[in-house]
Amino acid sequence: MSRLQEKFNTEVVPKICESFGIKNKMAAPKLNKICLNIGMGQAKNEAKRFESAQTVLGKITGQKPVVIKARMSVSNFKLREGDAVGTRVTLRGERMYNFLDRFMSLAMPRIRDFNGYSRKSFDKAGNFSLGVAEQSIFPELSIADVDQEFGMDITLVFENSNAEKSLATMEAIGFPFRKK
Repeated sequence: MSRLQEKFNTEVVPKICESFGIKNKMAAPKLNKICLNIGMGQAKNEAKRFESAQTVLGKITGQKPVVIKARMSVSNFKLREGDAVGTRVTLRGERMYNFLDRFMSLAMPRIRDFNGYSRKSFDKAGNFSLGVAEQSIFPELSIADVDQEFGMDITLVFENSNAEKSLATMEAIGFPFRKK
């Protein structure tokens, strides 16, 4: 069991249950999965850049990324159905907690001019979405691996939650938010 997962089960869940009056710990908000996505729509004809994005995402997560293909053709974007437009990974279980721990303790401090993430990035179901402008903040990558910069979207998906409960859960974990 990872360090963050142990903290979540022993400290965070009882604290959240107490603060929201939840009697059964199974009804407490729980992190279900983390989805990482790199959209490469502008580089659909550049195979090298696309492979680079897949390699980077694989090194960051420790899991093979899936190719995202266009579902329909859009002539204005010169996009055909079936063209590769991105790559993504879904993390669950221990890999998810290991990634979140590394992201919070190693990658976030390397972001330039970082003041914390916005508290408004939650949807109605309590899922939290954030963007990372450059992948070079991850310690798994060397400078030689980063030949082209591209950003990524990271979504933390919760179950049994809403925006208020998810915010309290992430604050209890130690996720850095902007000051009010």
